[in-house]
Amino acid sequence: MKIVFLGTPRLAQIVLENLIESDFKPQLIITGEDKKVGRGQNKSSTPVKLTAQKNGMAVGHLLSEVSKNFDLAILVAFGHIIPKDILDKPRFGFINVHPSLLPKYRGPSPIQSAILKGEIKTGVTIIKLDQEVDHGPILNQREIEIEKEDTHESLIEKTGAIGSNLLLVTLPDYLSGKTKPKEQNNEDATFTEKITKADGQIDLQNPPSKQKLERMINAFYPWPTVWTKIDSKIIKFLPKQMIQIEGKRPIPISDLNNGYPQIYSKVHYLFSKKAQP
Repeated sequence: MKIVFLGTPRLAQIVLENLIESDFKPQLIITGEDKKVGRGQNKSSTPVKLTAQKNGMAVGHLLSEVSKNFDLAILVAFGHIIPKDILDKPRFGFINVHPSLLPKYRGPSPIQSAILKGEIKTGVTIIKLDQEVDHGPILNQREIEIEKEDTHESLIEKTGAIGSNLLLVTLPDYLSGKTKPKEQNNEDATFTEKITKADGQIDLQNPPSKQKLERMINAFYPWPTVWTKIDSKIIKFLPKQMIQIEGKRPIPISDLNNGYPQIYSKVHYLFSKKAQP
């Protein structure tokens, strides 16, 4: 069977790593272009591309490289809507691994949005892609708990591992025709938006409640983080009550008063027992 895999970030990398060790190893990887990052503007490859190159796999960047020669396309966090003419090319269509319990949290930020809402569970859904965002029929689904200290980063790892296993369990029955796809209940659908750096900024004159701040810190870690500016310096609020002053290593908020009393005086109340719940 000839398979093409489409994906870009860490979540997709986890799924690809598991596919490579299975009977469903892709023959072509399509991922995002290299991007210039950091002050040095050095080019950086996507996590998926790094894994593909490590395993000597063919890599492309264009949807036009998906041809009728492929039997199946597997897509994970690719970040683009796939046009119908491309969806129709592989014999078995496109299968998507999405990190939420669809139809809830369709769109680009399902994990962050679930944390921000205070959900106590999330999961992974395997769907057959159609032209609408995360709208296609469900092939399989698995639920997991969101622990109090879970971050976007930790849930990427959890949903990636669970999603990989669920995909490998689902594919044989799907390809043999045993699976009966289940249409989503669109009345229950909720949608997410793309996270930007500005989403993590807080105003110390009008701060979020303690509960909201804790959710933001977990949802926006490791990017864009929760941050503010004090005396022209960016201050980042990190999980486990850590704080990072621009150009410095992270330290516990409780240690901040030792070297940075002025900053401590402006932020410690956010986490005190007297803070707005």
